[in-house]
Amino acid sequence: MPIAEQQLLQILPNARPVAGIFLPALNQAMARYKIDSTVRVGAFLAQVGHESGQLRNLVENLNYSAEALMKTWPTRFDATQAKECARQPEKIANAVYSGRMGNTRPGDGWRYRGRGLIQLTGRANYAGASTGLGLPLEEQPELLEQPEHAAMSAAWWWAKHGLNELADAGRFQDIGSIINTGKPGRVPHGATERKALYDRALKVLA
Repeated sequence: MPIAEQQLLQILPNARPVAGIFLPALNQAMARYKIDSTVRVGAFLAQVGHESGQLRNLVENLNYSAEALMKTWPTRFDATQAKECARQPEKIANAVYSGRMGNTRPGDGWRYRGRGLIQLTGRANYAGASTGLGLPLEEQPELLEQPEHAAMSAAWWWAKHGLNELADAGRFQDIGSIINTGKPGRVPHGATERKALYDRALKVLA
């Protein structure tokens, strides 16, 4: 079920500067991983659209204020720690991600911060995608900043986590929860925007 550029822009209007670049990458990735029905395509585009700022942000933005750090990661930052890390993306990434998601070496948190359309994060995810896609992502994590690999890695992760099946079952919020929190049953960050994009996508693709 390939989509046309006009449909993509109706769903993600802020993607206009990059839509022409991403359209073939998205269609190729969705075809490879059987994201091939209205509900699957709609859910996929809504979720990656939210995660990537409508295809415009392929690297995680970690330029947080102290207040935002405490709000986003309340168990990881107290007022003193937040003040020490505020507006220092590399320091924030290493504080938040070190020792998690396969990050075991100094600097892994920053090196394997969120990239691609689904914001693939952590050495373990990069290693899995490397195997799945045949790309040297552990050695060259910046490859996920290229549209083709940004889209393909998102579709790979989507399929690996059974999100096509959740889309078929209408469990859209659980999809966002798995992407954002790692588990179903929670309210993901940006739930309202995710749902609005999904509703729009279903209308456009119908």
